[in-house]
Formats: sequence, C-alpha cells, structure tokens
Amino acid sequence: MSKAAKDNRQRIANEGQMTSSNGNKPIIELHDIVKTYHTVAGKFSALKGVSMRVQPGEFVSIIGKSGSGKTTLVNVLTGIDRPTHGEIIVAGTPIHSLSEGQMATWRGANMGVVFQFFQLLPTLTVLENVILPMDVCNLFSLEERYQRAMNLLELVGLVGQAHKFPNKLSGGQQQRAAIARALANDPPIIATDEPTGNLDSKAADVVIRLFESLVEQGKTILMVTHDDDLAKHAHRTIVLVDGKIAN
Repeated sequence: MSKAAKDNRQRIANEGQMTSSNGNKPIIELHDIVKTYHTVAGKFSALKGVSMRVQPGEFVSIIGKSGSGKTTLVNVLTGIDRPTHGEIIVAGTPIHSLSEGQMATWRGANMGVVFQFFQLLPTLTVLENVILPMDVCNLFSLEERYQRAMNLLELVGLVGQAHKFPNKLSGGQQQRAAIARALANDPPIIATDEPTGNLDSKAADVVIRLFESLVEQGKTILMVTHDDDLAKHAHRTIVLVDGKIAN
C-alpha cells in the first residue's frame, strides 16, 4: 500500500474514532439493543434488549425463524439501521453515536457487508464492482486497486469473469463477487445476511468454505441464516426468538 493510501486509511480510522482491539477484548459489543418501528398498525419492536459480544476471529451464526429479528440485528450491527435504544461498540468505536457521514466512512474501511441478493451494480463489470469500495474510500493507488481486485477475484475463483457484467454470472458467482467486493478494503469484520439463501447446495458449499478460510486468516464473520446445518460451520450460534436472544 502506498504512503498516501496508508495516510488516508488512518484519516478514515480517525474520523470514525476507531481504536484497535486486542485479542482479549471483544471486537463487537451490543448492550441492551432495542429497535422499535412505528407502523400504521402501531409500534413494533424487532429487537428487545439484545446484548452480545464477539471476539476477534470468531465465526458466529445468527439463526431464528422469519420475523425473529435476524436481519434487523445485522442492519444495526453494520450501521445500515440505528437502534432505538442501547449501545453498539465495534472495534472500539461507538457506532451508534456516529453521524450518517461518519458511519458511511467508518463502515467503508472497517466492515464488509454481503447481502442476500448480492446488490452488485448492474452497469459495472465484476472487476469494477470490486474496485468501487476502494474508489469510494480512496484507499490504495489506482494500480494497487486493480491488482488487489484481481487478487480478490482469484481468491473467489472469478478471475475469468472479471470483465463480465453481473447478469452474465450465475447466482453462486454473483455471491462470490459480492464477497470479493466486501473484502476490497481489507475490513476486519464481514457481516452477511442469508449469504446462501439463493444458492444451490454446491454453490453454498463453496461460499461456506470461503468464509472458513477467511476466518482462518483472522477475519471476524457474522452470518445470519435460517439454515441450522449451515450454522453448524460457525464457532458459535446465537438463536433469536421474537427479538430476544434465546440461546
């Protein structure tokens, strides 16, 4: 990484108020998280006092029935949504207190998000989709961005698809491209919401093996899933029932 890129990563860390965590300190802490939505039918609490900790390098699955609060939990963890009450501290940063701009900047450098429906930009090639997070956060030089993106596509087995548009890829290939994009800025944490929900068993196995290899490299992964068998690949499983942790 160039000196300018290193300086910019440090600037991003400072703007997000990030502090380093050590191996004995949780990388993720949730304290009494409540998320209440106001609908035409009245108030609805998706999360009801959720508290949890995740250590660096853990692979944690979050399971529960539809409507249990799984997606809401990952959304507040990633800053996509804000809790109604409670504190969320990630890598030393109280992300619940960041402004929208600070949150976007912090997330870009510190957390990769893999969505169920991939969310690849259809007008960009696979390679351009992976480069985009580096462009947005202004990390790495232009040459480094290209090489890093190609290395990530090689990691997920998609070098041969680099210059294709997402609609030319299978569902499994699109999901692997989304994982490569989530890794673009080398975030310590990867959060995934039903990452294999739209994949056949063979493609799902490839994705899970990729997650396991990332954990071996020191990444922390939180995986929301409804699949009990999939959850068994994680180090630990958190069960949500009606917005509360049951196990």
